[in-house]
Amino acid sequence: MQRPPATVVVLGTGGTISGTAASPDDNVGYVAGTVGVDTLVAAAPGPSGVHVESEQIAQLDSKDIDFATWRRLAERVAHHAARPEVSGLVVTHGTDTLEETAYFLARVVALAKPVVLTGAMRPASSREADGPRNLADAIAVAADAGRPGVVVAFAGALHSAREVRKVHSSRLDAFASADAGPLAAIEAGRLAERRPWPVEITTGLDLLPPPGTPWPWVEIVTSGAGADGRVVRALVAAGVDGLVVAATGNGSIHRELATALEEAAARIPVLRATRCLAGGVAEKAGARFASAGELTPVKARVELLLQVLAARRPGGGETA
Repeated sequence: MQRPPATVVVLGTGGTISGTAASPDDNVGYVAGTVGVDTLVAAAPGPSGVHVESEQIAQLDSKDIDFATWRRLAERVAHHAARPEVSGLVVTHGTDTLEETAYFLARVVALAKPVVLTGAMRPASSREADGPRNLADAIAVAADAGRPGVVVAFAGALHSAREVRKVHSSRLDAFASADAGPLAAIEAGRLAERRPWPVEITTGLDLLPPPGTPWPWVEIVTSGAGADGRVVRALVAAGVDGLVVAATGNGSIHRELATALEEAAARIPVLRATRCLAGGVAEKAGARFASAGELTPVKARVELLLQVLAARRPGGGETA
């Protein structure tokens, strides 16, 4: 008996991959989020024997991604992942905040199937467009239902949601996984695996605020030469719900900023990440602020959002 073709659902959110410019030689002055996801799928040289469906979730430049879009995206991912005929999902996304959305989805949606985020560094109108190849690779990965979890397919490499980060502003291979390295290379639509896919502890969608309800306000402050505590005190006075400090080195913080953060920590949670491009913050006995481990400051902000939401639930506590 012949097996039915694998079904992959592609959810479009906008970004450079769906951007257009007036000239095919213009890779900078384009407008993101103008080409529909149906058109993107039609242009991708996808693998044979795969049935592809598509759904437009949003049409945003990803610098403008918002919590309402995150919630809707998470709900649609969960909906399609629950369909027995679906092997996996792909999310097309702008690269500016792709790593944050990947980590958010990995932390809130329990998955038994792959969800693959991808995007592009050149608009769809470019003669050097990289979106079709990236999308084709993502569809090929999503068609293999044997590996659950959220990953990022980009420039022939596959990265985990926890480790991936944007490391270059314009190169086609703009993403890396710092110390860990990619999970796999993608060669002609096939995975050459280098290590197992990590599994995230998930919170569940019921943690998220109902539509129309404000999300926690969490900000990032940065430690550096001449830093002081004025921005921290101003944020606390304005009602911020949590702070992430992008610390120097292995979590060190300028003494003036640290004093203000200690004052803040009596009222709100403070999470310490590193501003370094690789590595993390080691847990230390007697540390004044909790460590974000190897999370980047922007992912630590996502993590703290979820921790604040968990603490607000009856009997709430840590999310991981």
